[in-house]
Amino acid sequence: MKNLSTQNRADIALIVVAIVWGATFLPMANALKTNSVFVMLFCRFFISAIFMGLITFKFSIIFDKRSVVYGIILGVVLFGSFVAQTYALKLTFSSSVAFITGLECVIVPFMTALIFKNKITIFAILGALVAIFGLWLLSGATLALGSGEALALLCAIFYALYTSLNGHFVRKCELYLLVFVVFLTVSLLSFVFAFIEGSVVPNYDREFFIAIFITAFIGTIFCYFVQTIAQRYTTASKAALFFCLEPVSAGFIGYFFAGEKLTLIQIFGAILIIFGVIFSEFGKKFFSRSKLV
Repeated sequence: MKNLSTQNRADIALIVVAIVWGATFLPMANALKTNSVFVMLFCRFFISAIFMGLITFKFSIIFDKRSVVYGIILGVVLFGSFVAQTYALKLTFSSSVAFITGLECVIVPFMTALIFKNKITIFAILGALVAIFGLWLLSGATLALGSGEALALLCAIFYALYTSLNGHFVRKCELYLLVFVVFLTVSLLSFVFAFIEGSVVPNYDREFFIAIFITAFIGTIFCYFVQTIAQRYTTASKAALFFCLEPVSAGFIGYFFAGEKLTLIQIFGAILIIFGVIFSEFGKKFFSRSKLV
């Protein structure tokens, strides 16, 4: 590790984050069988906000108004992403949700082009088309997406926006305060909607405690903090590429530990999604090297 550059370390950190995130799909899906979406999100992010707040007040002595504003913006976007994803987990397989959410990776280049005027390569366009065809196969080769699949796609769009904005904001903010405000914003929004739904008290069963431990302490506090640090040293598009490992991790866990099964056509669709994601990022580098051989 000593010989690795800062960027290489950031890349490795994002790979670990993606794999860990993939592992959070199944326990969250299990907990949602006895708990509401907003209650689970509130518990997850409220606990995360408390711990991140303690870290912030210990290591950060500067109150940066810009970090608060950007944190609220990111928190609102992240809230939309998680609401869509968590409802999707109630309606379809965790592995399917994970693979569709992975489309975030091919959306990011278009999102950054729209917001920050970045250029879109032909490889990003071709990769997106391949991934969209894979989504069509994964959803059952129909023009009408099921409710779960449609929500997972909406989640991918929201998270692509989050990744794009995060990559831009993180270079202009106080790190600890930014992450704390993001967590706090999501937890407060979740509390409000849980209260409107009728209850903010979870069902304290085994699945709840397993999901909260994995999603709050590992999937949120650890992963989002690491992501925020790592994105200071790499691009949003590259970060999105590594996140394609998330659905792979979730797919394996869903298959081996929950007995989730996909048809051969759906499996092929999942493979196409991953291929489209990788091609959109590495296509230019691959063909450039081929010309030199």
